[in-house]
Amino acid sequence: MLTPQQIQARMALYVELVDAGDVDGILALYAADATVEDPVGTPVHQGREAIGRFYREGLGQSRASASLQGAVRATHNGYGAMPFRVELDWDGRRCSIEVIDVMEFDAEGCIRSMRAYWGEANLTMRDL
Repeated sequence: MLTPQQIQARMALYVELVDAGDVDGILALYAADATVEDPVGTPVHQGREAIGRFYREGLGQSRASASLQGAVRATHNGYGAMPFRVELDWDGRRCSIEVIDVMEFDAEGCIRSMRAYWGEANLTMRDL
């Protein structure tokens, strides 16, 4: 099982990879049968192929950048949560999304599940 410090490092790396637009790097963090629910309440993407499509269609085409907005919280049993901001192009406009991601990690240190908590109230639209 990962230590809380290892979880914090993995989650911080995830934000760095999102910021860099490194979809392959992001996918390497996930277990083969992982799930992504982003935002929570939308259909779940399961498995690396579906998760890869999700990131390539969203992150890969949106000039996204990301930054942590506080400390990564981590447990002793494989879970972590973090607040971060994503800046991206959406429907021809620039926007910011304030997100809290909750991740579960397996014994090998791969992400088993990622749930992103955000909604319209966390979205700020601006002109390009």
